[in-house]
Amino acid sequence: MAKKQTHFPTREEVLDFIRSSETPVPRRELARAFNIKGEDRRRLRELLNDLKEEGALDSPESRKVAAPGALPSVTVIEVSDTDEDGELLARPVRWDSDTPPPRIYIAPGKATQRGHAIGERLLARLDRGPDGDYEARVIRRLHEGPREVLGIYETGTRGGRLRPTDKRIKNDFRIAKADSKGAESGELVLASIRAHHARAGRSKEAVVTERLGSLDNPKALSLIAIHEHGIPTEFSSDALEEAEQAGPVVADKRTDLRDIPLITIDGSDAKDFDDAVFAQAEGNPQAPDGWRIIVAIADVAHYVRPDSALDRTARERGNSAYFPDRVVPMLPEALSNGWCSLRPHEERGCLAVEMRIDTEGRLQKHRFVRGIMRSAARLTYEQVEAAYSGEPDETTGPLVDDVIRPLYGAYNSLLKDRARRGTLDLDMPERQIVMDDKGHVEAILPRQRLESHKLIEEFMIAANVAAAQELEKRNQPCMYRVHDEPDKAKVEDLSEVLSTMDLKLAPGQVLEPKIFTRILDKVSGTPESALVSELILRAQSQAMYSPENIGHFGLALPRYAHFTSPIRRYADLLVHRALIRGLKLGEDGLPKEDEARFSEIAEHISGTERRAAAAERDAADRLTASFLKGRVGEVFEGRISGVTRFGLFVKLRDSGADGLVPISSLPSDYYFHDETHHCLTGRQHGRTYRQGDDVQVLLSEAEPLTGGLILQILEGEESSNRLSSAKKPAGRKPEKRPAARKAGTKSKDRKRGKSAAKKA
Repeated sequence: MAKKQTHFPTREEVLDFIRSSETPVPRRELARAFNIKGEDRRRLRELLNDLKEEGALDSPESRKVAAPGALPSVTVIEVSDTDEDGELLARPVRWDSDTPPPRIYIAPGKATQRGHAIGERLLARLDRGPDGDYEARVIRRLHEGPREVLGIYETGTRGGRLRPTDKRIKNDFRIAKADSKGAESGELVLASIRAHHARAGRSKEAVVTERLGSLDNPKALSLIAIHEHGIPTEFSSDALEEAEQAGPVVADKRTDLRDIPLITIDGSDAKDFDDAVFAQAEGNPQAPDGWRIIVAIADVAHYVRPDSALDRTARERGNSAYFPDRVVPMLPEALSNGWCSLRPHEERGCLAVEMRIDTEGRLQKHRFVRGIMRSAARLTYEQVEAAYSGEPDETTGPLVDDVIRPLYGAYNSLLKDRARRGTLDLDMPERQIVMDDKGHVEAILPRQRLESHKLIEEFMIAANVAAAQELEKRNQPCMYRVHDEPDKAKVEDLSEVLSTMDLKLAPGQVLEPKIFTRILDKVSGTPESALVSELILRAQSQAMYSPENIGHFGLALPRYAHFTSPIRRYADLLVHRALIRGLKLGEDGLPKEDEARFSEIAEHISGTERRAAAAERDAADRLTASFLKGRVGEVFEGRISGVTRFGLFVKLRDSGADGLVPISSLPSDYYFHDETHHCLTGRQHGRTYRQGDDVQVLLSEAEPLTGGLILQILEGEESSNRLSSAKKPAGRKPEKRPAARKAGTKSKDRKRGKSAAKKA
């Protein structure tokens, strides 16, 4: 460890410290090692960013730095496949980059004699070869025995085969007839993989453990995503028993909020209501001096006690995961839809914050209470918006003047504060998959974004800020929601692209969200708007949880924490417990042992959040491919949303679906990939395909099993020829095209580019 010192470390001192570590070094460890505090933390971040830009450092793990080499010398890997020669391959369990992870070969040794199953996790020591590949020597197994794989069962003459749904597993598995459990061809099954021995060549066998029905069942597509990403779906019997034993809270020692007309505002399909809101004008209602706001949140901490079975399962899941046809909740239904749901006209326990804001939306003061409340109404976003616009219904009519209008009054003040801070407003359109009663995709529509949605968002942000402030004031640990400023290298790339559009982003200036917002305002309503929004989004860092505060760049807030959704986020539950402890609101506050584990928990729940988001995207892609499968051969309007050396990604305008245009389907030429300007350019004919360009595409393939769409770009006179060629017999071989590459790219890279296109 470096000696404690009072001066800011030099470049060489930081590099020496990092190089001496066998594993990536967390930024907070660097700060502790060199006794860096306060404003010097920003100087440290800037120094590390400069070192990464120079190539002196890598970021193999989130918020960690290491000497160049991408992977730490000792890490956890997962057995993923075998190569053509039967050698076992693995991938790193932690890999947050958009680029494919390096290839890892598992070296033969004593630890591999018993064989390793696909999906098995191993602690291994890695040695990097000159070609960038790694050799792993297994230290120990982290998961013993065979693992399960989800796939499609297909019958054959000597039994059957399992075609994995996981795109990372490239080979099929043999299933003997006696091990098929009577599965029929085309059926979705769970199978246990028999351990694969390194000496056994390419032989792989599996045994069916559960039949899950036909792949034609649309609900199977979400199930595939849930299984592939390892999201737990079953609660332990102890957790279920604890949830079933839950009951109402008692009013003793709780602040009585039952006479306040708090209301919940959620989507029409919501089943759990964990937040309720109220607002009241201060002074003259016609010309208020400010606003009194109350945000009441379900008291989940009352039911989920530290280290209980419910707590352990909630921590494991980290958060709920939402799919078009189902929810995988963090807590059992008896709580999430029952005692922790703020149902109308039923008494519920809550943790509430009362806030006073001025007419400019600035938070003046606040106080937290542990209360008992009774929701006055369960309203939808559409109901509230209609009522405020002059079209109330039976439920909202009596609430318009005393409840709904004051909410909008307070919201308009909060908007002023948002504008003053200069938050980053990226209005990226979202798609909504509408399912019918039988679970089939009925339509894919742009998700509505009403003022009532924004109202609830602003109220929740204000409550979250108050929670972070209160915990700091009470010297309590806080699970912050942090969002670091953009990486300098990405900003410089963005600046170069923007300069081609006559948009200025001066390199080296102090970055603030309002800088990006001004650029977005300049291109609003222009053809470049969507492209600029995407480029700015990609330049941003990823938000995550941390016990150390670095602020929230996107919201332009110096401190921020998640407080408002403890039913579906474990981070919020931790914040509730910390408030309960700090404010002495009960005996079920945050225990000391959890405080000591905050860094570990933060890393875990940041990971479960990414896991759920990835599963939700995969399920949406599969359902979209299922919806479009009957439209193969049709022409769609789209926009190039991504450019790679193996092809183009195009977002279809009507559904928001993303599909791949393989480079082999582009007009015959030798294409160069310009990463800086996000385009492919033909060397011979000069055709250029740039991110953001509007295009017409033909849908040539839609594969629900993987969620993949394959498209062909139609251009001018070629359109009719391409349409006709798409309908020719399948036996005709496609014309071979040269792969795209940058000048100086080796042939090995070209091969990998083709391979990547095939995988996509």
